[in-house]
Parts: sequence; structure tokens; C-alpha cells
Amino acid sequence: MNDVARRAGVSVATVSNTLNRPQLVTESTRLRVQEAIGELGFVRNSTARSLKLGVVNTVGLVLVDLGNSFFVDIARGAEGTTQEHGLSLMIANADVDLQRQDHYLNLFNEARVSGILLAPLDASLEHVSSARTAGRPVVLVNYAARGYCGVVADDELGGHLAARHLIEQGRTRLAFVGGPLTLGAVEARMRGAQRAADEAGLALVHLPTQSLNASEGRRIAAQIARMPARRRFDGVVTAADTLAMACVQDLTAVHGLTVPGEVAVTGYDDNHFASDGPIPLSTVRQPGPAMGAAAAGLLLAELTGRPQHRHRTLTLKPSLVVRNSSVDTPHQPS
Repeated sequence: MNDVARRAGVSVATVSNTLNRPQLVTESTRLRVQEAIGELGFVRNSTARSLKLGVVNTVGLVLVDLGNSFFVDIARGAEGTTQEHGLSLMIANADVDLQRQDHYLNLFNEARVSGILLAPLDASLEHVSSARTAGRPVVLVNYAARGYCGVVADDELGGHLAARHLIEQGRTRLAFVGGPLTLGAVEARMRGAQRAADEAGLALVHLPTQSLNASEGRRIAAQIARMPARRRFDGVVTAADTLAMACVQDLTAVHGLTVPGEVAVTGYDDNHFASDGPIPLSTVRQPGPAMGAAAAGLLLAELTGRPQHRHRTLTLKPSLVVRNSSVDTPHQPS
């Protein structure tokens, strides 16, 4: 700022007013200062300014996997709410890596952001606790833990919706595909599917997977295809769209089965690719934008309401999206 002031022939205070209170500066002086800024390539150090003022108008958001469009939707919802309240949002992708997640939590903590939104891996919240110890509120998204504010979707309801839909289509030999069950969301989705099967007096067989990726979906497709036709599963509830899409593709293109004729399949999350394949995927849509917006709202409430603030977890409802992987003629648009 001293360099800008010398170049423009004004005081440092005038440069400060030009940047922060331009209404106090005449137009000719403002233009002269802006010209000096342009010539020198001056960029204001907003971090230093925030530290000096004791106010940091930035929120950090750490997402477990930006390759899953559900988390992109969460980011959009959070961004809309933070922008409405004059806050900037910095987004980091943990890429399903606990060390990366912890690195970004530490980075945001060191940057002294106002607060942190975290859609975490199912793992220790040790580094989250250190951020809170430094006085930084943390709100969890797609995860619930005692002593934190959080926003989750009702995964058990989602599993129930998917299984009940297949049962309503006349499917009687049901399988749930997904794992590991140490993932809380997967376990809850299977629990919901089991409840729907129990209500209909049907069995539900669990076909476990090591992860929710496409290679596991292809392996499950081969396993189903090897079964005798009279015993083969005719209704498959999967824990993720990536599993479901790969399974549908290999059942039809590799193993020659018909979907949904011989095997009806549902996914979960309503990723952006779910409606793009040759056989659009029936799936459970999570309210990602609403979850992100609600989490940002909880963070703002904690920032403004301490020390009286009380932690709470909001549970939002998913919805069923019916496409051609489970019925020949969907009754609702994709």
C-alpha cells in the first residue's frame, strides 16, 4: 500500500479508503489510485486484513469425494447459503483419503476460517476436534456424531423405498448389493431394504462388496448371471449408483440378460450419470443441495449463537426416482 500511495501521490489512508470506503474519496483520486494499483499489480492481502480486524469471512468445506455428484450438490447448496450471508466458501476434495481430509482440516484451521463444513469419511474425528479446540465451529454433512451439529439423509428410508418399489413391481427374489457394512450409510440402506422385505414376507440376500466402485458392480453382475434362472435374483437393490450402473451394463452387454425384464436394479444417490446410460437408472435421490444449505445454516447459527448454541442433527428425506432399470415405462420423469 505504501508503494501504491507513492505512485499515486496520495497518503496510505487514501489508498485504504479507496479499497474499503470508496465513497469517501473523490472520483479523480480514486481513478489515480486504481491506476497505480494496476501498474504495480497490487493485490490486497485479505488474510492479513481479516486477522487484523479479527473477522475472517470465509468458510472451509471438506468433501469426501467430488467424483460423486451428490457431494457437488452439497457444495452448491452450501455456497448459496454462505453467499447470501456475505461469506466466501473454500472447497477441498479429500478424494476418499483420510490423510488428505486431515490435511485440509489442518489447512483451514491454520487459515483461521470462520468455520468448517465437513462431509467426512467414516473414521476418527480427531483432527476435527483440534479445529474446535481452536474455537472454530465444525458442522458435519452426511454424517452424525454426538456433540456436533450435522445434516444427514434418512438412508434407512432410502433403502426401504428402493426395495418396496421392486416388490411392488412383483419382484420376489431380492438381493442387496453393497459394502463394507462398516460404512454407516450402507448399513442403514440395507437395514431399510430388509425392513421392506420383512413387511412383504420375502427374503433378502446380502451380496457384499469391498467398495462401492464399478469393478465391484461388474463382479456382482457375473455372480448373478451364473445363477440358475429359477433361482436368480429378479430384484437387486444396490447401495450406490456406481455399483448399479456397472451391474446393469454387464448384465445386459456381457451376460445377455434383460434389464428390467429378468433383473430389475435400483441405485442410490441419483448421480448425474444415472439417467445417461442406455438403460436409465432407477435410484434414490438424496437432497444434496438442501443438505448443504441446511449445514451452512447450522454453521451460521453456531457462529452467531454461541455460547447458548445447542448442537442438533437435521434428518432430510430422500426420494425415489423411477427409470427404466426397474420398470419398462417409468411413471415419473427423470
